[in-house]
Amino acid sequence: MHHVIIGCGNVGMELARRWTAAGHRVTGTTTTGARVPELKEVCSSVVVLRGSDRAAVERTVRGADAVVLTVSPRITRSFDAAQRVEEYADTLVASARTAASAHPRVVFTSSTSVYGAGNGPEVDESSPTTDDPDASPQSFIAAERAVLATQRGAVVRIPDVYGHPRDIDYPARVRFAHEQLGGSVPFSAEALLYRIDYRDAAAALDFVVSRELTGIFNAVPDTSVPPANAEAFHAVCRAEGLPDLRFRGEIKTPVVPVTSARLRGAGFRFER
Repeated sequence: MHHVIIGCGNVGMELARRWTAAGHRVTGTTTTGARVPELKEVCSSVVVLRGSDRAAVERTVRGADAVVLTVSPRITRSFDAAQRVEEYADTLVASARTAASAHPRVVFTSSTSVYGAGNGPEVDESSPTTDDPDASPQSFIAAERAVLATQRGAVVRIPDVYGHPRDIDYPARVRFAHEQLGGSVPFSAEALLYRIDYRDAAAALDFVVSRELTGIFNAVPDTSVPPANAEAFHAVCRAEGLPDLRFRGEIKTPVVPVTSARLRGAGFRFER
C-alpha cells in the first residue's frame, strides 16, 4: 500500500513509523526543508509543500491508496483570536479542500473543539457542532465538510495530544503562558482536559485507514472523566510556584463527557 501523510508532526511521524514498519510505502510532507532528513528516517519519500498548494498535492497523491491530513496550526499563532483566522484557514481548511479535490480517500485529523462546550449528558459523533464563530472550531468544521463531501472521506476527532519527547509538557506550557501571554490563555476553564497520547492518535488513524472506515469518529480516551482545565492547570501553577492562569474562554471544548464508543465498537482499543 502507498499512503501519503500531509503534515508530519509528532502524530504524522508516528503514523509513518507504523506504516513503514508494516511494509507500506509512505510519502511524508513538510513545509520546512530542514526537516527532510528527519522525515526520511521513517518515510519512503519526502516532499516539501504546503497543503494548500493544489498542483503540488495532486502530484504527490497520484497513485496513493489513502491520504491522511495531520496538519497543525502553528502554536505561536493559536493564542490570539485575530491570528487564528488566517492561520487556521490556511493550515486546515485550504489543506482539506485541496486534498479532497485531489484524492477520493482522505482521512482528516480534526478536533473536539467542533463540539464547543457540548450539549446533553455526553458528546458523541451525532452531537451537533458548535456555532461559536471562533476560527478554531469553524475552521475544523469547514475542513471536515470538505473531506466528508467525498465518497470515502473520514474524520477522526481528537483532544489535546501529549506524550512525545518533543512536546511542550504542561509545566512548560504554563511558564510559556505567563512569560509570553501575560498569564492568559484562550481556552475555557470549565472544559474537561481530555488528552490522547500521540501513539494512540496515530494508531486510531491507522485503524480508520486500514479498515476502510468512513464518516466521523471520536478518538478520545474515555475510560474516565478528566478534571477541568482550571483544576488541572491551577495544580500545575501551584507546583511551579506561579499565579493561576486566566482562561479567556475563546476556544471551547466539551464540559460534559465525550464517548468514543463508535470507534471502540469497530474494534479499536486505546493502549495508554
